[in-house]
Amino acid sequence: MRIDVVTIFPEYLEPLNVSLVGKARAAGRLDVRVHDLRGWAHDRHNTVDDTPYGGGPGMVMMTGPWGEALDQTLADGYEAGARQPVLVVPTPSGRPFTQAVAAELSARPWLIFTPARYEGIDTRVTAEYATRMPVHEVSIGDYVLAGGEAAVLVITEAVARLLPGVLGNAQSHADDSFAPGPMASLLEGPVYTKPPAWRGRGIPDVLLSGHHGKIARWRRDEAFRRTVEHRPDLIEQADPAAFDKKDREMLSILGWQAGPDGRFGRNPDAMEE
Repeated sequence: MRIDVVTIFPEYLEPLNVSLVGKARAAGRLDVRVHDLRGWAHDRHNTVDDTPYGGGPGMVMMTGPWGEALDQTLADGYEAGARQPVLVVPTPSGRPFTQAVAAELSARPWLIFTPARYEGIDTRVTAEYATRMPVHEVSIGDYVLAGGEAAVLVITEAVARLLPGVLGNAQSHADDSFAPGPMASLLEGPVYTKPPAWRGRGIPDVLLSGHHGKIARWRRDEAFRRTVEHRPDLIEQADPAAFDKKDREMLSILGWQAGPDGRFGRNPDAMEE
């Protein structure tokens, strides 16, 4: 996969040289190129922003530098053999970035990121490049950052770990919270490693039993406990067909019941207790 990032703060992307992403780059599984937007500014101040039409606070990033930067990035990529680019625009007004979106982007051979600063990029830039390639406007959360570079780091790591050969154990991401499959509606439960006792705290006996079926059931039950506590909305939105008999028993213990439509919700009687 090729990733291009156009930014006014290239140094912000230095973490892409370390950890999982750095190893993927060193192994040749990920080709990451970071470009300084100010290289396409043409005044002595390297200006890339101006006041917004219609008034209002803040500044807006200009069409000129972004247009030239993206044109050059596309030309260089095509010349190097890259194909099927996708423009990824981190923005608080985008659709939520989820594990499903990460999987969708991981299937693409070429991602181009446009992390903005100030009040964002002139909307005409996104409209222009939407005529040339798919555009994904994504938000990593319901909050506002000073710029989109942090979102690029988040999205890149989430995508990179799904690429073939990046994780040491190819099965690792199959058990992640939000991963596709039977655990899709649940958060990952608690995990333990050696030593078996630490500061008076042990580990659940079932994990030492060697009984794989019981261990799998315990992990799923604990995933239900954590999801109910931290993200009950995932249970409410889940397809009830994904829950087996044991799942339903666990939900009942946790104070949930199936409604008329089959979906699970909190049991009012259990809430009163």
